[in-house]
Amino acid sequence: MGRMVDADGVELWVEQRGEGPDVLLVAGLGDPAEAWQPQLDGLADRYRLTAFDNRGAGRSPLPDGPLSVAGMADDAAALLRALQVPTAHITGFSGGSFIAQELALRHPGLVRSLVLMSTMARPDPYFRTMTRFWNWMVERAPDERAMLDAFFLWVYTPRAHADGMVDRFIDEALAFEHPQSAEAFQRQLAAFAGHDTLDRLGGISVPTLVLAGELDLATPPRLGRTVAESIPGAVFEVLPGEAHQPFQEVPEVFNARVGAFWREVEALAGGRATRHR
Repeated sequence: MGRMVDADGVELWVEQRGEGPDVLLVAGLGDPAEAWQPQLDGLADRYRLTAFDNRGAGRSPLPDGPLSVAGMADDAAALLRALQVPTAHITGFSGGSFIAQELALRHPGLVRSLVLMSTMARPDPYFRTMTRFWNWMVERAPDERAMLDAFFLWVYTPRAHADGMVDRFIDEALAFEHPQSAEAFQRQLAAFAGHDTLDRLGGISVPTLVLAGELDLATPPRLGRTVAESIPGAVFEVLPGEAHQPFQEVPEVFNARVGAFWREVEALAGGRATRHR
C-alpha cells in the first residue's frame, strides 16, 4: 500500500515493496509510481524498492512556481532521508533519468549506483521541437484518449501498438483515478526540456549503467551514448528492437539486466570492504 510522505515540506506519494538492498525508482514525464509495477512485482524478492509520484504527477500535488529537475532531485533526496534510507541504487527513466543525474551530482552520498534508461545530457534541436509539439498537443488533442494515442507513438514500439499492449496501457491510464492535468504535464515537460548536465557529468563517480532502446524516438541511443561517454567508467548498452520504455514492454529483460548490474555493484562494494579491514 502507498502512503504520503513529507519530504522536507513536499508531500510525495510513495510505494515500497520487498526486502534487500535499497532501490529508488524515479519515473518520467506524467508517470506515477505505478509505471514501475513490473519492477515492484518482479524484483521485490531481492530488493527493497521505493517508487514515488514526482511533484505534479499522480497523487503528489503540483506546487506553485516553476518546476526544475534540480528541485525534483532535491525532493528525491529529501524522500530518501525521510524514509531513513542511507544509500540506494537509483534507477530513472527519461525525465526520471535526468532527475537521477542531478541527484548523483547534488547528493552523491545517497547514491550507490545509477541506472539511466532512455536518457540524455542536453536537449538537441530534434528533442526541443518534439517537446514544443507535446506542449500544445496536450491542449489541442480532441480528448484524452487521442492525446495518449499520439503521445505513445514516441514511447512504445510498433510491436506494442500492433499487439494490443498500447491499447491496454491507454485503458489503464484513462481508468487511473489521479490523472495529470494539462498544466502539470506542461510544467513537468518545461522542466525536463530545460535539463542540461553535459558539462557536469564527469563529476559522477558511482557505477553507472546507461540503457537505450534501439527504436527510441524520444531519446535515441545517440543521446544516451553521450551520457555514458561523459560519466567516468559508465557502461552503455542498446536494447535491440526496444523503444523508450522497455522496462514496461519487456520487464523480464530489463529486470534481469538491472538485477545483474546491482549484484555486480554489491559484490564490488563487499570486496572493497573486505580489503579495507
